[in-house]
Amino acid sequence: MKIIIIGAGQVGATLAENLANEDNDITVIDTDGKLLRDLQDRLDIQTVEGSGAHPEILERAGCDDADMLIAVSNHDETNMVACQVAFTLFKTPTKIGRVRSSAYSKYPQLFDDSALPIDVRISPEKAVTKHLQRLIRYPGALQVMEFADGKVQLVVVKAETGGPLINQPISFLKEHMPSIQTRIAAIYRDGKSITPDGNTEIRAHDEVFFLTAQRDVLDVMSELRPLDTPYRRIIIAGGGNIGERLARTLEKEYRVKIIERGSARCRYLSETLDNTIVLHGDASKQELLLEENIESTDVFCALTNNDEANIMSSMLAKRLGVRTVMTIINNPAYVDIVQEGMIDIAISPQQTTISSLLSFIRRGDVVNVHSLRKGAAEALEAIAHGDYKSSKVVGRSIANINLPEGSTIGAVVRGDEVLIATGDLMIQAEDHIIIFVSNKKQIPAVEQLFQVGLTFF
Repeated sequence: MKIIIIGAGQVGATLAENLANEDNDITVIDTDGKLLRDLQDRLDIQTVEGSGAHPEILERAGCDDADMLIAVSNHDETNMVACQVAFTLFKTPTKIGRVRSSAYSKYPQLFDDSALPIDVRISPEKAVTKHLQRLIRYPGALQVMEFADGKVQLVVVKAETGGPLINQPISFLKEHMPSIQTRIAAIYRDGKSITPDGNTEIRAHDEVFFLTAQRDVLDVMSELRPLDTPYRRIIIAGGGNIGERLARTLEKEYRVKIIERGSARCRYLSETLDNTIVLHGDASKQELLLEENIESTDVFCALTNNDEANIMSSMLAKRLGVRTVMTIINNPAYVDIVQEGMIDIAISPQQTTISSLLSFIRRGDVVNVHSLRKGAAEALEAIAHGDYKSSKVVGRSIANINLPEGSTIGAVVRGDEVLIATGDLMIQAEDHIIIFVSNKKQIPAVEQLFQVGLTFF
């Protein structure tokens, strides 16, 4: 696939790295020549220096025969104009644009072929907010991903002593909870992937990935670790776009406070939020956190644009007694370091954005993708089409599907019914299949499974 990426920042660079390793023809456009040279030194890609909104730059990048344009520069206006030019002058089939400002998203009529022809709009702020919202809903989870419109959840937890399944084979789970269907899709032990079967024992400190219906998530979690009490009190450090979005989604169910340094922004937040307490101050000041009873707070979310400020305020909040700390980290070099210390969950907006993009890039009818473990693994939702002759999956039992090594079918959604995968489950046309792939190099082979042959009409 020939793909043009506009923007060589952290999202664009991470996306280029992901896609270049999958034998795509990638060209990256940016006004910063140094960023482009650094990328070209590391990756087998083409680069063009200039503005991605200018027709001649897009022409030099080969937009006239590109399959896809992905505009993820730091400027909404550049991204929107680039999609318009690609549509008008080059008839580019698929145009994806990052639009961060909520001022534009309030007017959906702007984004159609008669106005701004963006096929897919990506909002990092919206994606990160949903990610945080799911983590707050399930205390103790490290990651929560939704498939099939929320019917199925893929949840990541760290197994802890006290969970009934610790030091027991996975098959014990079905005996202990016969009325609940779940599938453990993967286990990471000491950073290494284990493909589980019924005889695999769960050990304390394992990172466990399990699939189940939404209603059963907490029950399955209780088998792997003692359940945490629900969250109630939340402090958000940073009243920017993400902080505002998160407060608005949580304020009806939780007691929410926002700490914001800018006085004008504080006034705006106090006028637009209904049940959130807005505090003017610096979240890295110990006196302020103590005044706001940080020791009885359940969750501290550090959501400013400054990694260092987020890390310092999070570490301070944790030392002062907050129960759980969730921190946005933009610099990928910091993520492993901070998660080994006092920060419970580090969130990468880049990886969250990449997940939003991958479902539009994957071949076959892939409708949902989540990038995992810093892009090394993926969980995806694909729709099976065709019949026994034209498809490699339809009309076959899961045990008879030639899955690539390290790939696991965890669940099948058939209409409104969630079917946890078993070896004898037969795949039917139009089933939504949830697959965990521990080795991203196997993604092309997984994609081929869901590409319909020529005999299908």
